[in-house]
Amino acid sequence: MTTNERVVAPKDPEIQDAQFFAAIGYISFLCFVPLALKKNNKFALFHGKQALVLFILELAAAILKVVPALGDLVFTLSFVVFGILSLIGIVKVLMGERWEIPVIHEIAERITF
Repeated sequence: MTTNERVVAPKDPEIQDAQFFAAIGYISFLCFVPLALKKNNKFALFHGKQALVLFILELAAAILKVVPALGDLVFTLSFVVFGILSLIGIVKVLMGERWEIPVIHEIAERITF
């Protein structure tokens, strides 16, 4: 093997089966897709639960927008933070990794179906 060759490990079939569904789960209300269509896949459920918590927090931030002045600030900051977390989540899914989002993961682990 030369120095330019890379050894690529075969992907876990469970991850391959759920990657698309887990990735789109991080897009707002589509968090229900992996939870409904791949409920027997641990990889999809792991990311789907985190995406669900992010979605609920996005809704809470949107509701807080009705508060004058402070609501706009909270909504804008949360929109940026949750957007970045969702983007990182999608990248991690596509890489086949389980990324525990700080704080969000602890809440997501309490969700049972």
